[in-house]
Amino acid sequence: MQGTVDGFSYGLVTPVAAYLMACLGGALGLRCTTRSVRNRRSFKPGWLALGATAIGSGIWTMHFVAMMGFTVAEAPISYDRTTTFASLAVAIVMVGIGIFIVGYRGATPMALVTGGTITGLGVATMHYLGMAGMRLDGQLEYDTLTVALSVVIAVVAATSALWAAVSVHGFLASLGASLVMGIAVSGMHYTGMAAVSVHLHTAAGSAGGDEPATLLAPMLVGPVVFLLLAGVVVMFDPLLVMGEPDWRPLDAAAMRPGVPAQRTRTANGQPTAWAADRSPRREPSRSRQGSRDRWPR
Repeated sequence: MQGTVDGFSYGLVTPVAAYLMACLGGALGLRCTTRSVRNRRSFKPGWLALGATAIGSGIWTMHFVAMMGFTVAEAPISYDRTTTFASLAVAIVMVGIGIFIVGYRGATPMALVTGGTITGLGVATMHYLGMAGMRLDGQLEYDTLTVALSVVIAVVAATSALWAAVSVHGFLASLGASLVMGIAVSGMHYTGMAAVSVHLHTAAGSAGGDEPATLLAPMLVGPVVFLLLAGVVVMFDPLLVMGEPDWRPLDAAAMRPGVPAQRTRTANGQPTAWAADRSPRREPSRSRQGSRDRWPR
């Protein structure tokens, strides 16, 4: 018996909320990765780890916010706690591997392809591992071609996100990249959900695991709080928000009218203009030097 599947039981509430979570995690992760790449004085492993955790938490939160709207009319749905937590760990670890590859190797084609593939496979693994944590009186079945399409979308989205993290530096450009990343992640999720069909068991039985209200809501609180705290870190770091400026303001004294510009000096104390003048100087002639020596003092 086939179950009646509905992925939008709350209307547009869950898709919009899930999309915002994906955009928030993507924006924080992109800015943290940009900070680690552009500022060599920063603690690169720390910023990359924060970015990986932000992106992984955002994608995982997006998935389960969207899953709150997924219902099967003929059977109640619950979730296995261990499998659900494991999907969060997989998301953070595999996204972290891809981000560290690009963070240390740069935007080379090999680094982007390798990191994007690992990150995309991590996103897809998180999705289908989270689906494996569902408990209902039936069996989930998947369409192979649609699943393959969802994995391709995940890999392309992850590669594009990593490229944006190391190549896009302006605030507005990064904001646009995070919005596109949210669309890609949401598209991957709902493409994967379109591949799902439920074959219900004929014999009545109770599904094991926890109810969604007792499992998903408390689990979503932790990642959401983390994303908000990461957002506070970004807000209090102007360089992380706006990016490193391409120009530097002049000295305050140099900008005041009537104050001459200070002449810079080299290491040996000579003015820069003197040090730059490398033209050979003529020595005084011997006749003039001799007359100067005979001049009475």
